[in-house]
Amino acid sequence: MAEPIIMPKPGQTMEEATLVKWHKQEGDVVKKGDVLFEIETDKAVLEVESFQEGSLLKILVKEGETVPAETPPTESPMK
Repeated sequence: MAEPIIMPKPGQTMEEATLVKWHKQEGDVVKKGDVLFEIETDKAVLEVESFQEGSLLKILVKEGETVPAETPPTESPMK
């Protein structure tokens, strides 16, 4: 069953973050703890790790795009 990856909310007052770099590509196998992507807030660049295992199916957000917190940067990413 596919499960979306949600853009984390990096802080209580942060409403969005910029996706800086993907560490995995569509079709890649992902294990729990693998770094999926990096996000940038107004204060820091953070690595986002996977809490799921499977394959990354679809990337919706390109590097450099800003995404609202708690929304999926991928579509049904893990299968």
